[in-house]
Amino acid sequence: MNPFLARLHHLAQAPSRRIIGLMSGTSLDGLDVALCRLTGHGPGTQLELEQFRTIPYSEETRARIRTVFAREQVSLEYLTLLHPWLGSLHATAILECLDDWNIAPAEVDLIASHGQTVYHAPQHQHQRADFPRNATLQLGDGDHVAVETGIITLSDFRQKHIAAGGEGAPLAAYGDFLLLSSPDEERLLLNLGGIANFTYLPRAGGNASTAFSTDTGPGNTLLDATVRAQRPGMQYDEDGRLAAAGQVHEGLLTALLGHAFFAAPLPKTTGPELFSPSFLAEAQQRSGTAHLRLEDTLATLAELSAVGVARAVRAAFAEQAIPAAIYTSGGGAHNPALLAALSRHLPEARFGSTDALGVPGDAKEAILFAVLANEAVAGQPISIGAGRQRVPAVSMGKISFPG
Repeated sequence: MNPFLARLHHLAQAPSRRIIGLMSGTSLDGLDVALCRLTGHGPGTQLELEQFRTIPYSEETRARIRTVFAREQVSLEYLTLLHPWLGSLHATAILECLDDWNIAPAEVDLIASHGQTVYHAPQHQHQRADFPRNATLQLGDGDHVAVETGIITLSDFRQKHIAAGGEGAPLAAYGDFLLLSSPDEERLLLNLGGIANFTYLPRAGGNASTAFSTDTGPGNTLLDATVRAQRPGMQYDEDGRLAAAGQVHEGLLTALLGHAFFAAPLPKTTGPELFSPSFLAEAQQRSGTAHLRLEDTLATLAELSAVGVARAVRAAFAEQAIPAAIYTSGGGAHNPALLAALSRHLPEARFGSTDALGVPGDAKEAILFAVLANEAVAGQPISIGAGRQRVPAVSMGKISFPG
């Protein structure tokens, strides 16, 4: 038997697995590295987060990714070269973390590498009759990660979801359901990343078919892009200070909210391909706000993110009360202007951080991919949410051996 297959068989039978989860989101701020000890599988999986670090991307790395990020036309040669380069970059980051943590690669069982999303194309967005399927593309080849670290690597998780009829996003519902369901309360887990999305979790032991997830619109992507464009050298509005100093412009907000995405039925997915600087520029032109102060533009974009979330939440729970407990994660959870806007639009909800649930908000997405790898190796295909959306019962992740 191939020794790596034998290793996987052993890991599947083991009571726990040590897995590194990797995540680099659409904000392009860096690589999240979460070293997890996962005990068991399926509902009742136990998490111990041993180490976590975010490794900031250099300006060179961000520039290379932006060369192809969310662009309809790119150099095929550049794309081909970037794919293994990112895999090697991520492998180097893992080895540096392990060295700093005094952990040998042989002490890690698996790597779960999300890769870098560079284009997300659900059919409702691309609307091409000659390609009637959803599609997505993540870069950072898993074979390079496995060979350079010497650790079995699972990657490219989203393709299986699409192959089975899903949209490839959001995948958080799977890990959220396994780690964060509670018998005491129903929960809404709100991720304020580049794109905002939430997962609804019924009480544990209740009807799992009612669990579901959906994107709600832009989270930080327009905020960050606007700051970068108008304040060279700044990557984002730290602590939401600029947005907090501005005033919401109702004309611009109305123009932004006029896009059909916000009225589309749930569940739905989107990406920075839609919510791009050109999306903002077109709304500014229609509303005559091209020369609005930066602070006012950011205040309006924070309001847009909050209204998108609130509309989606109220649409999802049109026939019942919204969950009383909303737990936030992602970069937007550090933006007081965005959180204040959310509280205004959902005043009946109690907002907290997933930190209070034992899952640090900044590490949550990397942890969730470690959970998906754990299920792929030791669990069963996960089935949730059949009552509201097509959430395929699948095991996700392509397996790369180090040799």
